[in-house]
Amino acid sequence: MLKLFRFLKPFAPMIAGVLVLIFLQTIGDLYLPTLMADIIDQGVMMGDTGEILRIGGLMLLVSAGSVLAAIVASYLSSRVAMGFGRDVRNQVFRRVESYSLHEFDKLGTSTLITRTTNDITQVQMVTVMIMRMMIMAPLTAVGGTILALRQDQPLTLVLAVSIPVLAIVIVLIATRIIPLFRQVQVKIDKINRVLREKLTGIRVIRAFNTVDNERARFNEANVDLTGTFIKVNRIMAFMMPAIMLIMSLTSTSVLWFASVRISNDAMDLGALAAFTQYVMQIMFSMIMMAMMFIMVPRAQAAAARINEVLDTMPEIIDPDVPEDQFTGRGHVEFKNVTFRYYGAEEPALMDISFDARPGEVTAIIGSTGSGKSTLVNLIPRFYDVESGSILIDGVDIRNIRQEDLRAKIGYVPQQAVLFSGAIDDNIRFGKEDATDEQVLKAAETAQAMEFINGIDDGFSHAVAQGGTNVSGGQKQRLAIARALLKDAPILLLDEATSALDAQSEQLVQQALETLMKGRTSLVIAHRLATIRDADRILVLEGGKLIDEGTHDELVKKDGRYAELAKLQFRDMNGD
Repeated sequence: MLKLFRFLKPFAPMIAGVLVLIFLQTIGDLYLPTLMADIIDQGVMMGDTGEILRIGGLMLLVSAGSVLAAIVASYLSSRVAMGFGRDVRNQVFRRVESYSLHEFDKLGTSTLITRTTNDITQVQMVTVMIMRMMIMAPLTAVGGTILALRQDQPLTLVLAVSIPVLAIVIVLIATRIIPLFRQVQVKIDKINRVLREKLTGIRVIRAFNTVDNERARFNEANVDLTGTFIKVNRIMAFMMPAIMLIMSLTSTSVLWFASVRISNDAMDLGALAAFTQYVMQIMFSMIMMAMMFIMVPRAQAAAARINEVLDTMPEIIDPDVPEDQFTGRGHVEFKNVTFRYYGAEEPALMDISFDARPGEVTAIIGSTGSGKSTLVNLIPRFYDVESGSILIDGVDIRNIRQEDLRAKIGYVPQQAVLFSGAIDDNIRFGKEDATDEQVLKAAETAQAMEFINGIDDGFSHAVAQGGTNVSGGQKQRLAIARALLKDAPILLLDEATSALDAQSEQLVQQALETLMKGRTSLVIAHRLATIRDADRILVLEGGKLIDEGTHDELVKKDGRYAELAKLQFRDMNGD
């Protein structure tokens, strides 16, 4: 957790103020029992009203000062903790943004969400506790013991027995509860993972009528988490009665031995009143330290998970000295590229080499799992190659800044992703400074104006999260409009029409043909009819490039492509 405290540097003056105020509050609280002893011995016992008023007034001033210091310290510590949490969340978010897909695959989305929210909240809570108690608890314990000794040394022997007993109870509880807190963090990850899968896959779950199965999965994770929390609460439920019992026995012992000393004229009533309050302050300081010993390890477990995110360096980074010959013409070259996913035994792509030239359409086909989408994902450096190289305009993409590289690439995925907001915001996603005229032209070219004009508010129409209030074809056309507006020299199309009906596919295909003109286009397709006019067709099988050529050339070779053509075309000549 100390590593995270580096984010507290901007708040150093406020932290210093909190520590000073807590120090003053604690000194005031420790001074009050002494004043209480004085007002009893010098005022009440002597019948001196003036002394009672004088010392009483001083007690009011000290109490008011302590309260004021406590309020201001609470305000400042809350400001520090909230600012600290904000900065850590921002840093975690920036680090996650810099991850390649490899890091997402390794860590998992659900745990990243938990670490950014729940774990940081745990550290925030403990940060406030530490600022408030790191001064108060030790100072109260030490100061209270010293002042209790001043009131009556023999009676202090009661504390020599009760404090070790209390410490033993706290240690026993901490050793049981700390491992449970670590389990809680893992089980919160699990329940978030199950919940995320259920919410994102609700249509499939209902379509296959597996609602009961998913409910059982969630209940299993929920009961598991609940069981762990119950164990924690049982221990916590034992802790408070045990501590209160020790405190009550301590108070009873103090009163018993004090009454004996008072009857022997070895102690006065004022000293008894002060000593009793000091004993309570000492015991409460022990409780505060116990809470720190219990909560800090939980926060430590959360901090370790946060530090894992911050310490996980992205696999894909920008070069120290990027090359500047990247002119943007868009000539893509693969040279002996091999790639495997994290933890995979076999490469997903093996020794792939080809050219995709400006102004040409390069189509990629193959069976499921042949490596088509993997190949396309390597171009914007979502992943990095294991061996070989990918060149754009003669420059290895690993020598180009990621921002510059991706600025030259337009991307239309198979499943279009829309974000909550207006339609024009989604079209402007890759070019925020685009004018209204440019947005309108992109929508017209993408064949999207028909449905945009037919809905309320037109371009200002609010798109629901995930685009659930527009159809699949409409989402695809908006995705194409977004790529058109970006006007990038390289275009990547990952089966952009495979999930559409015939009418929507025809409209989207027209938009795509307009979009591909004059660009380096790489198109993944299952339907050969959509790519039969491509300048070059790459045939992948098992991660290997087994053939390439035009439609007519590949049909004549009577290979894998010809087999697919026989299934999809009635006329083998492609007429």
